[in-house]
Amino acid sequence: MAEIQLLGMTHYPPFAWSDDSMAGIMRAILGDPDIPAEAKDPARWPAPMAAEWGADAGRAAAPVHRAQLIEGFDRVRAELEAFDPDVILIWGDDQYENFREDLIPPYSILAYPDRVVRPYETEVAKRFPGYWDEPDDFEVPIAGRPDIARQLVADLLADGIDVAYAYQPLHDDQLPHAFLNTVLFLDHRRTGFDWPVICMPINCYGSKVIASRGGWKPFGAELVLDPPSPSPRRLMDVGAATARALAAGPWRVSMIASSSWSHAFLTDHTWRLRPDTDADRGLYTALVAGDHATWEATTTDAVVHAGQQEVLNWFALFGAARELGASLSWSTFVETWIFNSNKVFAAWEPTGR
Repeated sequence: MAEIQLLGMTHYPPFAWSDDSMAGIMRAILGDPDIPAEAKDPARWPAPMAAEWGADAGRAAAPVHRAQLIEGFDRVRAELEAFDPDVILIWGDDQYENFREDLIPPYSILAYPDRVVRPYETEVAKRFPGYWDEPDDFEVPIAGRPDIARQLVADLLADGIDVAYAYQPLHDDQLPHAFLNTVLFLDHRRTGFDWPVICMPINCYGSKVIASRGGWKPFGAELVLDPPSPSPRRLMDVGAATARALAAGPWRVSMIASSSWSHAFLTDHTWRLRPDTDADRGLYTALVAGDHATWEATTTDAVVHAGQQEVLNWFALFGAARELGASLSWSTFVETWIFNSNKVFAAWEPTGR
């Protein structure tokens, strides 16, 4: 049996932005004229939310939140270095990057060769001042293992998982942000990142992937909704099948779920101003307890209501943990009221040793 390591982290884009910009999503939502004024009034917010927002629209809170994220990235990086995998498989969302009107698979495997990407040529990076103050033409080499990716596709198809695959980008010439940010953030100290990567994007945004182009429209906008994402239970089965396939191979593999948890801009019942922390805490408690049944019973409707679309990446990871009988060794829940999403970092004891 191959050695498998399971990790979870966030690829929260505003980590790459300056402290002044980190609450930019919250400020944009506050500018939505279709959200009632009383919902925007800090005097009516929960006390922790008003305190984090402060008198400076979150600017003083930004370095505090950044420090919490750095602690998580450093711990996950240390776990990677200790395990030193032959390849890293990342589950992440495709947020209207390659999954567009011409093709929306439920999930796919990117069997890309070695690539060099320019993160500051992405559309999101152009909008805000960067945290690293790097030149616009800064390049990041990202190694691939198309041989392992092809074998994984073949094994999944043989196991009844009808997975799509690609050898080159359909639209995004860089790399979808879930995967690019995972590499950038794990190498936030810029010491190098030499492990090859296989990307496995999931259509997490489902009913809003085209309707909202993987983001959000004004609160009152009427949307023609798309078909749903794969169900949480199905993604746990996909994660389990992926773990089985890789465990049967000869490689040391790290498998990473990369996403924040509930997103404020997806959570209508909080007026898109804060994440659904109660729902996140519920799933997190079950994760820590190894309670797979609670995750298996979670419905697509519940995920959408809580703004937890991107947590579908973690459903694949937790399905892999269930399949491998992996034991959680460390985790942390980073709570925030104004920085769009709660974040979770986690590591399981490697299996197959």
